[in-house]
Amino acid sequence: MLPVLSPSAKNIVTGILFALLWSSASVAGKYGLLSAEPLVFFNARFILAGILLLIFAHIILKDRLPKKAEWKQLTIFGALNTTLYLGIYIIALQQVAAGISTLAVALNPLLISSMTSVVMKRKIKTSEWIGIFLGIIGVTIATYPLLKTSYATVSGMLLMALCMVIYSMGAVYYSSVTWALSRATINAWQIFIGGFLLLPFTILFYKGGNHFDFRFWASLFWLIIPVSIFAVQLWLRLLQQDAVSASLWLFLCPVFGLIYATWLLTEPFTVYTATGTLLVMVALYVGQKIK
Repeated sequence: MLPVLSPSAKNIVTGILFALLWSSASVAGKYGLLSAEPLVFFNARFILAGILLLIFAHIILKDRLPKKAEWKQLTIFGALNTTLYLGIYIIALQQVAAGISTLAVALNPLLISSMTSVVMKRKIKTSEWIGIFLGIIGVTIATYPLLKTSYATVSGMLLMALCMVIYSMGAVYYSSVTWALSRATINAWQIFIGGFLLLPFTILFYKGGNHFDFRFWASLFWLIIPVSIFAVQLWLRLLQQDAVSASLWLFLCPVFGLIYATWLLTEPFTVYTATGTLLVMVALYVGQKIK
């Protein structure tokens, strides 16, 4: 008989699983970009993931279709969370090394907390602010060696910063809506709508020369099933509880991302990485602690 987890334990398991899966997207995206154009590759990911999720939500789970105002809410969320955020991110990834791109994720907890305090008038706890700043310091330390050896363009860094702002806006918007739809339905439609909105830009900037080889399909499979389906479901579950607390789990993503980069892209794992990881763990403990 499996042990019954407490709500706090479930939240910890959910957060760690989310970070493990979500942080793998950069490495998978890097591999996919070796075979195809960024917009072609990611548009295929969104459309296919959306179709699979729609089948799961409406045929297997038999969830109802969205109604009236819900279509507008899903379109706004899909535009922020998928079209703009991931569309800009994959373009920026071409101009920013994998190690440096992990730094951008550290901006999200601070951005989400700031936006939440303004939009939702939610007072940020002192423990959460401490957790946020410790997390930023930890991630900065962990990625410091990569800043000296990796490349990045000014336009790439600006695009990376922009997509982090958009992602934070999407998280705050999701938390501000009282959803009557299931998480499976929300995720399915926001990904599908996001991919559909991105399609005109994919066609407009299409250059050709794409190779639909094993590397393309393997990378696409990973980004669709573990990332777009499972990780996003976990993220929505975290957001439904609280946007600020959920955002703290994003601090783990750069740490796991660095581990994946060390393992799969042969980037160095140094004392800076270990120290940064320890600080991130402390930040999560402080930020998640219930007074």
